[in-house]
Amino acid sequence: MYEQVSHALLNDILDDLSHQVVREDLRHFYTRLGANFYAIHSLFAHLYGHREDFKERITELTERLARAYIARPESLRRLDMEREENHNWFLSQEWTGMALYLDGFAGNLQGLMQRLPYLQELGVNMVHVMPILRCPLGASDGGYAVSDFRDIDPRAGTVEDVRALGEAMRARGMLLTLDVVVNHTSNEHDWAQRARNGDKTYQDFYYVFPNRDVPDMFEETLPEIFPETAPGNFTWDADMGKWVMTVFNTYQWDLNYSNPAVFIEMLDIVLFWANQGADILRLDAVAFLWKKIGTTSQNEREAHLILQMMKDCCQVVAPGTLFIAEAIVAPSEIIKYFGEDAVIAKECEIAYNATFMALLWDAVATKNAKLLSQGIKSLPVKLDRATWLNYVRCHDDIGLGFDDADIRACDYDPYAHRRFLVDWFTGAFEGSPARGRPFGVNHKTGDARIAGALASLAGLDAALDSGDQTAIDHSVALILTLHGMILSFGGIPLIWYGDEVGTLNDCSFLDDVNKAGDARWIHRPRIDWNRVERRREQGTVEQRIFDGLKRLIAVRKNTPAFADFNNRELIDAGNPHIFAFLRTHPSMPGSSVLVAANFDVTPQYLDLDAPAYRGLFRGGQIQDLVSGDSPALLNNRVVIPPYHFYWLADQRARSLL
Repeated sequence: MYEQVSHALLNDILDDLSHQVVREDLRHFYTRLGANFYAIHSLFAHLYGHREDFKERITELTERLARAYIARPESLRRLDMEREENHNWFLSQEWTGMALYLDGFAGNLQGLMQRLPYLQELGVNMVHVMPILRCPLGASDGGYAVSDFRDIDPRAGTVEDVRALGEAMRARGMLLTLDVVVNHTSNEHDWAQRARNGDKTYQDFYYVFPNRDVPDMFEETLPEIFPETAPGNFTWDADMGKWVMTVFNTYQWDLNYSNPAVFIEMLDIVLFWANQGADILRLDAVAFLWKKIGTTSQNEREAHLILQMMKDCCQVVAPGTLFIAEAIVAPSEIIKYFGEDAVIAKECEIAYNATFMALLWDAVATKNAKLLSQGIKSLPVKLDRATWLNYVRCHDDIGLGFDDADIRACDYDPYAHRRFLVDWFTGAFEGSPARGRPFGVNHKTGDARIAGALASLAGLDAALDSGDQTAIDHSVALILTLHGMILSFGGIPLIWYGDEVGTLNDCSFLDDVNKAGDARWIHRPRIDWNRVERRREQGTVEQRIFDGLKRLIAVRKNTPAFADFNNRELIDAGNPHIFAFLRTHPSMPGSSVLVAANFDVTPQYLDLDAPAYRGLFRGGQIQDLVSGDSPALLNNRVVIPPYHFYWLADQRARSLL
């Protein structure tokens, strides 16, 4: 958009820049900068226009963009242009991801390089390497307390190893996802150390106060993230002689984005990792980027403006790089992290679908899909050119942030229902086979979350101990059904490492003094590769889960209806134990797939004569895409076995495509 004030400023900046930067061909940079500068200028002015150094700061920002563009490797610039041509590339059904801790999965980056064939064997072509930036050895929060944003943990390798991994993955048609922790730093970061030494410039990078007056005003409305281990939101730093905001842990200092220098430095870091070959950058804790007294300091409008500006700037330098918003918030809020636009993601192209994850676990515990179906009805429709990251398990706990109105609509009491779920998944409820642990218990409110490996939460631990073959079969079926849901829901499915072979709780964390106090390490395993080899032995649990998941991924990649074009329709199954939805590719109407899952321990049926299904199969023969078989029909009812699911299609219609 052309606007005189911003473009007059841009002309001044570029004139000055031309004397500093010498390069023969900056055409694409100038084109993208011109297209995005009005938005960048408007956002920067809204946040920082009241400052006397506004022009100096936006000039510095533009210079950083130019230098980042010049530093971008030619191969990545070519990839940018390819992705600009095919702007919906990430909405394809061909992508399937895995998230992993590097040390637990492969030891280091070179080890991961050697494991790429294993991931390809499964069908994974997007890998999220959990944070590997340099952190203090003791207080790292699993990699989220960064002490150097431009270097990695030497145990993982080097920055050169990151670049080599990215190149090797692109050669295999795989995507590399890396983390940038944008909300806070370690208290051992150079900025924090300078602040401690009395440098006012770097004290202004954080929320620092000489006494409790302002912190106490914040505390009136700020929730506690880790009430067990890090109560409150401020920490007294004796070296500095001041209070500093530490929303997550006492050793993680929150960055102050009301200071434009913080935004410029963090954007520069984002672009640095884009230039090292990251196809996707996961921006951590984005809901917390703007702090405001009298609020929860989450999901503030300014946080969204910061993300919009980061995206606009990244479009200038590295338009082929996507952002993931790590914001585990209510559905009405998470949808905003795509950006409030009719079509295009203005902030992050990808967001975690934590609501779907939590609702799936509710269906596991209750053995019905009432709240699952109700919650999905309340999930807002996303933008056309944005997508969900769907997962069953991740590195974090399982929160129970369902909407109370949805819980009541299913005739549950919100407090009692959440208490039941915690008891169920921690094995405290009589008859539960789950072996999770409570996490983040708030003794003031009674709230708690859940830690535990997928297989252990799904009952496989208990079933193997008892030797009950039926229970083992049910657990394996449930694990595959949960993955069947994330692979077909719409978005990019993200598998948690180890789940592909049914990895159980890993209690070795209790032997590590730096991890023993954090129950989440129970589901952050160190992979036993001898056990993984059992995937080649017919009939083992590892083989059944691995091959089952491998089959699901292969079918997904060949099912156009599973591409994400807002082409999902929730179906009333007429049976509370069944969760059902329809996927139809917008340009291939004959490709419709009915997804139906039974969360009960007994067989359940779908009545295809019900109004919801009339005309769907047009009298053709129904085929389950996973098995390739035609499920048995009794009086036009499809029987779904316990903890099983079907991807149902009209065989005749598909043969005509």
